[in-house]
Amino acid sequence: MVERISLLRNVGKFDSVNSGRQLPFSKATLIFAENGRGKTTLAAILRSLSDGDPVHINERKRLTAAHDPHVVVNVAGTAPHVFQNGTWSATIPDLAVFDDAFVAQNVCSGVDIEPGHRQNLHELILGAQGVALNAAAQAHVSKIEEHNRDIRTKEAAIPATARAGLTVDAFCALKKNPNIVGAISEAERSLNAAQAADAVRREDGFNKIELPRFDTIALNSLFKLSLPEIDTTAFAQVQKHFSEIGDGERWVEDGMHRIIRSDTADEACPFCAQNLSGSPLIGHYRSYFSEAYAQLKREIDLTLQEVRKFHAGDAPAAFERSVHLWEQRRNFWKDFVIVPKVTVDTAAVALSWKIARDAIVADLQKKQAAPLEPLEMTSATLGAIADFDRARDMVASASSTLTSVNDQIASVKERAATANIATLTGELEKLKATEARHSAKIAPLCDAYQDEKKAKKITEGLRDQARDALEQYRASVFPAYENAINSYLRAFGAGFRLDSVTSVNSRGGSSCTYNVVIDNTSVPLTGAPGTPAFKNTLSAGDRNTLALAFFFASLDGDPRLSNKIVVIDDPMTSLDESRSTTTVQELGRLVDRVSQVIVLSHSRPFLCAVWKKFEKFTRTAIKVVRDRDGSDLIGWNVQQDSITDHDKRHAKVVAYIASNNVADQREVAQSLRPMLESFMRVAYPEDFPPDSLLGQFQTICSQRVGQPNQILNAVDTAVLRDLVDYGNRFHHDNPTWQTEIINDQELQHFCERIVAFTRRA
Repeated sequence: MVERISLLRNVGKFDSVNSGRQLPFSKATLIFAENGRGKTTLAAILRSLSDGDPVHINERKRLTAAHDPHVVVNVAGTAPHVFQNGTWSATIPDLAVFDDAFVAQNVCSGVDIEPGHRQNLHELILGAQGVALNAAAQAHVSKIEEHNRDIRTKEAAIPATARAGLTVDAFCALKKNPNIVGAISEAERSLNAAQAADAVRREDGFNKIELPRFDTIALNSLFKLSLPEIDTTAFAQVQKHFSEIGDGERWVEDGMHRIIRSDTADEACPFCAQNLSGSPLIGHYRSYFSEAYAQLKREIDLTLQEVRKFHAGDAPAAFERSVHLWEQRRNFWKDFVIVPKVTVDTAAVALSWKIARDAIVADLQKKQAAPLEPLEMTSATLGAIADFDRARDMVASASSTLTSVNDQIASVKERAATANIATLTGELEKLKATEARHSAKIAPLCDAYQDEKKAKKITEGLRDQARDALEQYRASVFPAYENAINSYLRAFGAGFRLDSVTSVNSRGGSSCTYNVVIDNTSVPLTGAPGTPAFKNTLSAGDRNTLALAFFFASLDGDPRLSNKIVVIDDPMTSLDESRSTTTVQELGRLVDRVSQVIVLSHSRPFLCAVWKKFEKFTRTAIKVVRDRDGSDLIGWNVQQDSITDHDKRHAKVVAYIASNNVADQREVAQSLRPMLESFMRVAYPEDFPPDSLLGQFQTICSQRVGQPNQILNAVDTAVLRDLVDYGNRFHHDNPTWQTEIINDQELQHFCERIVAFTRRA
C-alpha cells in the first residue's frame, strides 16, 4: 500500500512539496485538484511506478527546473521507492491505473482504434495468467519465424557448386567416409605425380646436411700443453733479444743448425769461429729451438688451419646452398608426397657458427703467441660453441626429417611411371563428391541446417501445445469478459453493448476484436469512409464509459485483485450524472476487494460522493493547492466541502436565533432571501425553474390563489410576500443593501419565521 508521497521535485507543477510530504495515504485515498494544479502529474507518477517507464515522469519535467525530476514514494513493508536519474529504485507491478493513458493504450486514440489498441486490450482481457500463456505461444511463433530465417540462411550458406547438382536435403544426407581427407590427399598427390611423371623421374630426393663439430676436448688439451723443461725466464730473454734485433729468429734458428760441434772441441760460432761455451744465450737458444717446442707450434698452427678449413671459407656458403636446395626440392615434392614443414634460419645458424669460430680462432691465436703458457677456454667461447651445437643439432634434426621422406619419393617415382591419368582423375572426383558434404568447411553447415530443421519441428510441437493451452484458457476468459463488460455497460446505462469479443492470432501477435451493438445493430470497429464504425457511432462519453468498463472488468478477472493498488484518475470525464452515480457505487464495492484505492478528480461533488461511500473504511482526503507558481499537497476537509451553500446559510440563521451574535447580523440578514429561493426552487421545481427569479415566482403564487393550479394558499402567499419583502432589503438588487439598518429583534423575528416557513411540509 502506498503510505505517502514524501518528495515531489522538478516534475509538473511540483517544485518541491512542502507540507504535503507527510500526508498519509489510507486504504481509501481521495485527491482533489482544480484544473492545472497537478492531478494528472500525480497519476502519471503512479503509472510510472507501476510499469517502470520513466517517460511518464521525464516528459513532465518542470520547465524552469535546472535538475531532473526526483520522486520518493513510501510503500508499506518496503524501503522507499525512489525515482532519480531517470529510473525507479523499485516498482509496484500490482498497481493498476485508470487514466487517459489507459484509454489511449487499450481502447482508442481519440476516435480511432489501431492494431496496438486491440493487442493491448487482448493482454488486458487475458490477465497475468493468460498473458503468460499468450507470451509462451507467441514466443514459439517468433522462434519458428527465427527458425525459418535461419534455415534459409543456412541453406544459402551451403555452396551449390559443392552439392554436385543435389538438393540441399539430399546432399546433406550423404554418408560420411571417416578416411575421406587422407584418401583425397593421396589421390590428389598420385594424380599430380602422374601428370608430372617426367619431372618426378628426374628430380632427386633430399640430401643429408651435417655441420662440422668443434672438438672442445682436443682444443682444451691443446690449450693446456706446455714444455716445463724450458725455462720461461730464459724463454722471455730470447724473445726480448729477438725483438731487439728485428727479424732475427729465422736466421738464429738457421745458425743453430750450423754450429760447429765435435767430440773434442767446444762449440764454435759458424760466423766468427769463436768458442760459444761461455755464451749465456746459446743454452736458451738450444731449448727454444728444440724439437718438442717446434712440435707444439706445429700442432697449434695445424689446429688453426683445420678450424679455418672446416668452419670458414666455403663451408658456410655450402651449407646455405644445401638448405636452399632443400627448399627447392620440398616445393617440388610437396605436391606428390607429404613433406614435413621444416624451417632452418640459415642466417642465425651462420651467425652462431661465425661467433663460435671467431672465438676459437682468437683463443688459438693467443696460444700461438705464447705456446708455453697453458690456457683455459673462456666462458664466452664455451657459450658460443654451445649455441652453435644447438644450431647444429637443429640442422641435423631437419636433415633427418627430410631424408626420411626419400623412401616415399622412391615409391612415388615407381607409381608415376605406370599411372593412368584418366583413372586417377575419376577416383578423385568421386572422393570429392563425398568429401564436399563432410569437409571441415561444409559439414558444420549441413549439420547446422539439419539441426535447425529438427529444432523447428520441436518448436512447432511446443507452439501447438501452447496454442491449445491458450485456446482453452481463452474459451473461458473471453466470454466471461464479454459478460462482465456488458454488465458494467448496463450498470452505467450505456446505450450500447459489445458482441463477439474474441481473440485473433496473427504473425504480429494476438489481438482482441469486438463489435459494438447499438439498437440491435452490430457496428464494426473500423469501416469504409461514410459507413458506421466505432469512431462515428460512440460519443466521447460512450468511449470513456467503455474504457471504464474495460478497466473494471479486467480487475474482476485478476486473481491477484486483493493485492492490487487501484488508481482511478478522473473517471468523470464526459460522463453524465447517472454514470457518475454508478461509478461512485462501483468504487464503493471495489475498495472492499483490493489493497488500496486512490481516486483523483477535478470534481468536488464526485469526490464528496465517493467519500461517503468509503465511510466504513480508513480514508484520507488530500487537496492539491497553489504554492506560489507551483503546487503543494495539503489535507482536505471533505465534510466541509460536502455542505451545500443552502445548508451553510440555514445553519448560520439557526445559530443566530440561538445566540443573537451581533457580529453575524448582516451576514445572517443577507442569507434570508437565498434561503427562501433555494427552498422554493426545490419544493416547486415545475413552477420555479432555475432561470426564473423569486419575485416572479411570488407573483405567480398570488395570481393562482384559489385557482385549480394554485401553488400556495392565500395565507402562505401573504407570508411569503412578507418574508421576501424583508429579505429584499439585504439583497444586492437593493442599492442600499449593504447599509440597511438592522434591528436585532426584527431580524430574529424574521429569521424564526423563515426557518419555520422552510420547515413546512
